[in-house]
Order: sequence, then C-alpha cells, then structure tokens
Amino acid sequence: MADHDALMNRITDERDRNAAQYAGEGLMFLVLTLLGAVFVYRAARRQIRYDMMQENFLMAVTHELKTPISILRLNLETMLKFPLEEPDRRRMMQQGVAETERLNELCENILLSSRLESASQVIEPRPVDLNALLQETADTYAQRMPARRIHIQTSGAGTAMVAADPLLLRLCLHNLIDNAIKYSPADAMVTLRTDPATTGFRITVADEGPGVADAEKEKIFGRFYRSGSETTRKTKGTGLGLYLSRKIAEAHGGSLRVRDNRPQGSIFVMDIPNTQA
Repeated sequence: MADHDALMNRITDERDRNAAQYAGEGLMFLVLTLLGAVFVYRAARRQIRYDMMQENFLMAVTHELKTPISILRLNLETMLKFPLEEPDRRRMMQQGVAETERLNELCENILLSSRLESASQVIEPRPVDLNALLQETADTYAQRMPARRIHIQTSGAGTAMVAADPLLLRLCLHNLIDNAIKYSPADAMVTLRTDPATTGFRITVADEGPGVADAEKEKIFGRFYRSGSETTRKTKGTGLGLYLSRKIAEAHGGSLRVRDNRPQGSIFVMDIPNTQA
C-alpha cells in the first residue's frame, strides 16, 4: 500500500511538473508571439507613415516645381508674343529671376538632404559675422518680397563672429525665414535677432502665425514631416526646411528648437558655438 501511494505521488508530481513546464513554455510562446506581433505592427505602422510622408513630399515637390515653371513659361511667352514697355519687361524679368532662385533653393534642399543622410556633406567652417549674415538675408527678402515686414535686432557687440560654413548657414536662415513667412499673416512682422549665448551666439526667428502645438514641437523637425495632408493644407513646402535647418545647426555643434511666441506665433531658436575655425 505504501509503495502504491509513493508511486501515485511520483506520478502526480511528474504530471504537475510536466503541466507546469508546458504551461511555462506556452506562456513564453504566447509572450514571444505578442512581442513579435507588436514589433511587426510598429514596423508596419512606421513604414506606412514613412510612405505617406514620401508621397506627400513627392506631391509637394511637384507643386513647388510646377508653380515657378508655369510663371517662367508665361512670362517668356508674354515677352515673345507682345511688345512690352520697358518697365513691364523688366518686372517680368525680375519675377523670372526670383522664380529661378526659388527653384535653386528647392534643388539645394533636396540635394543637401541626401548628403546629410549619407554623411557625405563636408562642413567647411570660416569666420562668419552673424549680424552681417542676417542683414544680408533680410535685404534679399526685401527685394524678393517687398510687401513683407522683416525686422532685425542684432547683438550690441557690433559683430557676432562664429566659425561656420557660410553657405549652409545662409540656407538654414532662408529655410527658417521662409517658414516664418509661410505661416504668418501677410501684414505680420517677422523678427530676426542675434544675442550672445553661453558658448557662442543665438539666432532667433520669430513669427506671428498660429504657432506650433506642443505635440508637434519635435515632429516638425522630422524629414518630410508636414502637418495635415497635402490635399488640405494651405501652405506650400516639401517638409525639408526645418529638418535641414536642425541638421545644419547640429553639424556646427549647435542646436535648433522651437518655443511659443507671445501673444501669438512661434520662435525658432538656434544656438551656434563660437569655436575658432
């Protein structure tokens, strides 16, 4: 009887161990399956979101290309077909030059985006006076968009020297100003400012537009990211300007972020260290 009871206990123990083992293996398999499903879901969601951003980017680039090309073609056809007075002819030629500059900036943004992604872009730092660069950039926009109000507040030191790649820094400023103009009312002020910072100088570009929601303050610096869809948004763009601006700032050892303007709008803050070239 005792042997029978001992045998039954061993059988019961073995059964319980096997059941626990199978349950553990099943639970582990279930956990791994769920983790795999979550991973696949997130990867698929990221890919879908990336594909949508690329589609929006292609649509935006198409729109950005068609507009200046259409204007250039219309102006050239008008000058060929009709005898124009010199002021009208000159105005059309100036408009054509402005549209070619717009095309050139778009091409530079696309090429620079690819180079920064592949780490093939070489930074060539030189002494750059940020105050002079801001004034030069503002003068360019005064010629291109004389109706827009752009105000400059430079640092009191007279010069704000940093070691930077002037071409990249100029492109960065153009992108930030373009963004401020696009999202501001036609009669609103865009303010450019330089100030001494802890390790160098700070450039701020302030607008009086609708501002950026807290949930999007980091997303807007993503590649191809634009709020809304290409069929519903009113502003033009490719979703590369702010992405490239932050990349350029980081390539110089600096940073770029956005904060709220008061009472309305956004302020883009770029810090550039004043390391010597």
